[in-house]
Amino acid sequence: MDLNEIKKLADLMSEMALTEIELEEDGKRIRLRKEIVFASKERGLAPVASSQVLQEAVTAIETKGEEGRYALVRSPIVGTFYKAASPDADPYVEIGDVVKKGQILCIVEAMKLMNEIESDVDGKIAEICVEDGTAVEYGKPLFRIEPV
Repeated sequence: MDLNEIKKLADLMSEMALTEIELEEDGKRIRLRKEIVFASKERGLAPVASSQVLQEAVTAIETKGEEGRYALVRSPIVGTFYKAASPDADPYVEIGDVVKKGQILCIVEAMKLMNEIESDVDGKIAEICVEDGTAVEYGKPLFRIEPV
């Protein structure tokens, strides 16, 4: 395996938001691992992957909908969608809430890591596209936001 192939694997890790990849070819084995940094949240919430790690899994936003007036927030990773930090906590957002760019909208849990998904636009929540506690795929729409 040459250096270019290793670089391609590293690029694939970043593109797919992977933390580890292992490959065996012709009796040679290579494993690439990215260290994950945790930040504790107030009030005893579950650990959350640092924003530096999540920058590689930036939420995809595209304008869609009626007359192109909605921003669509998609899941940057495969995992489980949660509207709140814990079952007894209030949801981060509800339909009709006004949100600011950078505001936390939800959590997507992947491999026991709680990944905060933030809004990339200022606007009003028009639709929550996923039920709490359901599995989401990469690119699945999570929210429709009407930009202001």
